[in-house]
Amino acid sequence: MARAEQPLKCPSAQPGMGDVQILGVISRDADEPRLAYLDEALPATPPVLELAAPLDVSQVFRLSARCEERKCTHFDGVDCQLAVRIAKMLPEVVDQLPACNIRRDCRWFRQEGRAACLRCPQILTGNHEADEVLREVAGVPRLSR
Repeated sequence: MARAEQPLKCPSAQPGMGDVQILGVISRDADEPRLAYLDEALPATPPVLELAAPLDVSQVFRLSARCEERKCTHFDGVDCQLAVRIAKMLPEVVDQLPACNIRRDCRWFRQEGRAACLRCPQILTGNHEADEVLREVAGVPRLSR
């Protein structure tokens, strides 16, 4: 299969998706959690995912997987709207492209370019502590007051 025909990868995947790998580990050393990218892809096998226990996998790891396109609520048939919202609504958190092991096949990078990458380290899949802006970016309905 030629490089151009490789399926794009979702950089914010869930364990049950296809071809799941560990993109990075969530670092909580700074004021805000950030993704520490792995140098090389690591298959998200059950024994690796179990290392997150007793925490939820998404509190320890960020996963990448084959983009599920039409199966995903963020995909509009052409683009990932999550990537659009990330690039438009979130501040940059790094000033250079992170060392990412999926960039050449990443849907967010292919679609939104550098703008997505400069915001990517702040994305936590399944972030239950997300503020209002992150909830809106994720497409989560606003909390009623």
